Amino acid sequence: FALGENVKQSNWGDEKKSRFPQTRMGVRTFFVNRFTAARHYLNDQKRNRGTSPPIRRNLELEALSEIIEAKRWIHCHSYRQDEMLIFMRTMERFGVTIGTLQHVLEGYKIADEIAAHGAGASAFSDWWAYKFEVYDAIPYAGSLMHERGAVVSFNSDSSDLARRMNLEAAKAVKYGGTSEEDALKFVTLNPAKQLKIDKWVGSLETGKNGDFVIWSGHPLSTQSIVDETWIEGKQYYDRAKVVERVKAMTAERNALIAKARKKDDEKSGEATRAAFFMRALEKAHQFKNCYECRKAKP
Repeated sequence: FALGENVKQSNWGDEKKSRFPQTRMGVRTFFVNRFTAARHYLNDQKRNRGTSPPIRRNLELEALSEIIEAKRWIHCHSYRQDEMLIFMRTMERFGVTIGTLQHVLEGYKIADEIAAHGAGASAFSDWWAYKFEVYDAIPYAGSLMHERGAVVSFNSDSSDLARRMNLEAAKAVKYGGTSEEDALKFVTLNPAKQLKIDKWVGSLETGKNGDFVIWSGHPLSTQSIVDETWIEGKQYYDRAKVVERVKAMTAERNALIAKARKKDDEKSGEATRAAFFMRALEKAHQFKNCYECRKAKP
């Protein structure tokens, strides 16, 4: 689900002026309309179960009916506090508890309401002011919502930050004074709870899948690197072995490049050999093991 500008798109150019909804009030109206239809569909299904002919199946309303019956969870893109509050009240009207408010940049303004509703808050750690509806975002939001009793996690739309969520968690310690243990839960146990998979992953406990990382130092430190990665009790990464494998691959690559530089191939001219050598350097650069190659000259 989504709220705000991503839905109404009224400021995205003239070609978007014909779409519905065009306002934030229209977004709420759309949700009320569809959930009302889903409730009628669900009631009709129950009333006519086993009768002939059956009610025509509607996959859209069927999915929304599963939300009403708590068989499916909502994860909703959200920025502004007024929209989140309206959305929570609208869902409560249909007996629905929101799974997680995503991004939730102004969630700190309604932290008590989020906790009382039972929604999770999956927040950006410190992004703000990249568009108008996020101007009031602050780096303390995650910690403030956590203090008020909401289940908080950190997420990121960035492929770079998403690979370093342990460092995003550290920002809760720096900005919000959250304990290191609770901050680490922002990227481990809490997101597992929000996804309803915490009985399998999210912490090290007997009976769980055994998904964990062994770090060279404190997991919230910028100086720590991954030594080992285990998934379902099986080791998938061992840095010590990787270092040796990279050394072997580098030696093999350098040997192949040296072979390509030899001038004993009478079938190839100097220009062909030079072009092949330069292509080899480019490939080596792509694999980021090109330091020794760059020092060499064709």
